[in-house]
Amino acid sequence: MEILQIASIVLVTVLLTLLLQEQQPVYAFLLVLFVGCGLFLFLAGRMAEIIFMIKKLAARAEIEFVYVETILKIIGVAYIAEFASQMTRDAGQEALATKMELAGKVIILSMAVPIMTLLIETILAMLPGT
Repeated sequence: MEILQIASIVLVTVLLTLLLQEQQPVYAFLLVLFVGCGLFLFLAGRMAEIIFMIKKLAARAEIEFVYVETILKIIGVAYIAEFASQMTRDAGQEALATKMELAGKVIILSMAVPIMTLLIETILAMLPGT
């Protein structure tokens, strides 16, 4: 099971980080950064499978792909912003991590505006007398 591999890697990294933290805190952070990036890349294949399945479902449901693509991009921005924010927090840069989260939220909002507009227009079209 992949989760056991991931959990093992994380636990070994935690132990090594605890050992390195006192002597070489920079190396401890770099270890966490590299393992975090490695796990993210390891999961990229899984994410690609999920995206492929969502595309197939959207095609079967005859949903315009531009909206599905936008939603997938929004999810991607959320994951990347969260990952970068957590790594920044691990480096002890709380203020910068908060700014990263804000940047992610603003980008997500700007990407969601066309979908929100379409949703509001659809609702207005269904209301009687408009």
